[in-house]
Amino acid sequence: MSEVLASIMGLVQIAGRLRHLFRELPSSLWLLELKIRGFHVSSPIQLFGHPVCSLYPGSSISLGSHVTLDSSLRANPLGGSSPCVLRTMTPTARLTLGDRVGLSSSTIVAGNSIEIGEDTILGAGSMVLDNDFHAIGSGFSWLTEYSKNSKPVKIGRGCFIGARSIILKGVTLGDRVVIGAGSVVTKDVPAYSIAAGNPARIVGTVPNPNLQ
Repeated sequence: MSEVLASIMGLVQIAGRLRHLFRELPSSLWLLELKIRGFHVSSPIQLFGHPVCSLYPGSSISLGSHVTLDSSLRANPLGGSSPCVLRTMTPTARLTLGDRVGLSSSTIVAGNSIEIGEDTILGAGSMVLDNDFHAIGSGFSWLTEYSKNSKPVKIGRGCFIGARSIILKGVTLGDRVVIGAGSVVTKDVPAYSIAAGNPARIVGTVPNPNLQ
């Protein structure tokens, strides 16, 4: 009986390894796609699901080592409703993710400059945008515009951006900032602060090891 059980457990382990291999294969292909498109990638990085990525000619997108992009339904406990989106919209745009940055069904679109520091994580459905995407046209019309109304966004190290939050143009977040879920951040938040709401306001602080 014990031999039969051992055989069954062995088959289960083999099936697990094969399943892991089949999951890793698409990730390798998607990583190759990013490199072919001209992304600067510091290996290794992890891709769970297929991210939506586009690089405007002349612009740059850089991914630090051990960056994680969760783009599949099963990659996040909240169940990602959409893939990660990384896009530059102008020839001078720059988008940089530091080492060990993690995204879950997050959208980052740069018309100017977006920089996210190392060890920062973005919750499910969060967005970082450095432009308004549109400008007022003649009459009641709207124009598509990614550059003239853009302002750089900089997010520090070790920040946590809660699910469904939006970081808007011109915002700087200091190191170790926490943004509450569903917040809309329109102004700078100093290091070691907790901000929440629409518009986001400082509601608390994070322990600062430099002051202990």
